[in-house]
Amino acid sequence: MTSGKLLIVDDEPQIRRVLRVTLTTHGYEVQDARSGEEAMLRLRESRFDLILLDMNMPGMGGLEACREIRATSEVAIIMLTVRSTEMDKVAALDAGADDYITKPFSTPELLARIRAALRRLPVSEESTTDSLRFDDLEINLATRRVTAKGKEMRLTPKEFDLLRYLVANPNIPIPHGKLLQAVWGPDYGDQVEYLRVFINQLRKKIELDPSHPRYLLTEPWVGYRFAIPSK
Repeated sequence: MTSGKLLIVDDEPQIRRVLRVTLTTHGYEVQDARSGEEAMLRLRESRFDLILLDMNMPGMGGLEACREIRATSEVAIIMLTVRSTEMDKVAALDAGADDYITKPFSTPELLARIRAALRRLPVSEESTTDSLRFDDLEINLATRRVTAKGKEMRLTPKEFDLLRYLVANPNIPIPHGKLLQAVWGPDYGDQVEYLRVFINQLRKKIELDPSHPRYLLTEPWVGYRFAIPSK
């Protein structure tokens, strides 16, 4: 049994080779692709749990590939890049990536990011009927399905994890740092812009009017809270 099925997408043969050996050694089933175009072909042939996607590739770049993948798939995506500016990170997250690692990175950091991205709540028999309904919003915690505005919405794994954490603490203002660490792990805490991107993405998907949210409210200078509508 493997720890997960991963797809490495990078135009550098040496990086693909090193990552493939490292991840296989740690129990992952690994395939690789040399470009965004080849990655799309791999995705049509197989199902993956997570994609390590290089941001800077000739032809279809990482951002374009990320957007295409996210349009049809909820697979976890971690973007790999040598760029480290806030603008680059926001662009990756806006394209649908769940996380972002700047090269060079250490093996322990990469493995920790992969574990965090793959982490899911265990689905127990007791939880298979866990469904929360708030007027026009329905959240099934077991199946990770969200219905809003009369249709099922496609949330990325991290978007769902963030929503689930907020819903589990209704009407309570949760500080930015606490949210970041609860959803992304202990290495996060001060990436407020990172969190803002995900909150905005969630609002676009579940709020009737994202500019005047009903559920995901901003607590000035504190963080965010999930507001249960009054009857």
